Amino acid sequence: MGRIFEVRKATMFARWDRMAKQFTRIGKEIAIAVKSGGPDPDTNPALRRCFQNAKSVNMPKDRVEAAIKRAMGKEMENYEEILYEGYGPHGVAILVETATDNHVRTVANIKSYFNKGNGTLGNSGSVSFQFKKMGVFKLKPEGLDAESLELELIDFGLEELGEGSGENGEEVLVLRCSFADFGNLQKALEERGITPLSAEIEWIPQNLVEAGEEGAQEVLKLVDRLEQDDDVQKVFHNLE
Repeated sequence: MGRIFEVRKATMFARWDRMAKQFTRIGKEIAIAVKSGGPDPDTNPALRRCFQNAKSVNMPKDRVEAAIKRAMGKEMENYEEILYEGYGPHGVAILVETATDNHVRTVANIKSYFNKGNGTLGNSGSVSFQFKKMGVFKLKPEGLDAESLELELIDFGLEELGEGSGENGEEVLVLRCSFADFGNLQKALEERGITPLSAEIEWIPQNLVEAGEEGAQEVLKLVDRLEQDDDVQKVFHNLE
């Protein structure tokens, strides 16, 4: 009985840690969006996207409002968005998106993680060519005709429409477009009264690397270490 309790407690703490990380990431995204486009979501598409993503991870409304107020304050940190590129074990390509107020600290940490994880931090452009930067929208499938929606949205930049999993493992429709068409597709969905569960910019790998079971665990250990850093927003890789 004691063992079961310990496992449940560990699972609960892991869930809390993950939730805290998500809230921190979205809080930074809100700060960046407000700084660049103002606090009014009606005129700031980036902020509307942040609201959608906050809702998808059940971020409390008061925390969202607090993040906006902090972003409007004079003492608010100015976050710089920096993309780091490198190779993990077994030649797996890794991209690390960060939002930092101290790039010297951030690059030192990222380099340390790669070195300790049997990887190598590369130069700008050394890895990103293996990925395609795309807008990714996740929608509730209820009430939507996927085929009709696909035909309607092709003219607004839709490149792919398929099925996937949401934040809690539920089935969702996944829409992908080029990074340049993100705003067009977001607007097209809004005009049709469709509110995405989430709307993200992601780096999609164009080829995948096999590393075997042990190799995959080694790569994922590095990815997990990177994701735990407070300055890291998202990590992408091409491990199969």
